[in-house]
Amino acid sequence: MSIVFFLLFFGMVEMSRAMYVINTLQEVTRRAAALATNTDFSNAAAMQAVRQRAIFRDSPGFLLFAQPVTDTHIIIDYMWIQRSGGVMTMVAIPSGSLPASPAANFANCLGDPYSEGCIRLVRVRVCQTASADDCDPVSYRSLVSMVPFSFGLPVSMTIATAETLGMPAGVPCACP
Repeated sequence: MSIVFFLLFFGMVEMSRAMYVINTLQEVTRRAAALATNTDFSNAAAMQAVRQRAIFRDSPGFLLFAQPVTDTHIIIDYMWIQRSGGVMTMVAIPSGSLPASPAANFANCLGDPYSEGCIRLVRVRVCQTASADDCDPVSYRSLVSMVPFSFGLPVSMTIATAETLGMPAGVPCACP
């Protein structure tokens, strides 16, 4: 009888934890997007700090009570808007094609807001591995091995409009 009780008890604990993790991942992506829209994308240390702060930490590590999720699973993509006829499509900018700095992005956007060099959107996802189009979900890992409970966590994507991207106010750009 006690085995059934503990199985039910730990099953409820795992279900509660799974709901916590699923709901927290959406908040993690919201936090990361809000921070990334105002952080210099060309500064690797600043971007790492964004990922860490998104999971409520000041150092590398796991999301609290959600051990499979770490700051390395936070994927930040910068996107431009492709205008073709009357249709507008969000397209991820490869990391090698990003503007050199927030000031260069500002100049690019002033020149042509629909060019590949103009960051207009920031997309944040929680992925095991990611490319521009694919995002493999992080696998949920149960706390207690008595209750086998495994599934892919939701990607929890958030897209936000690019803001300053780390460019200080009042700094002149080399605009044409």
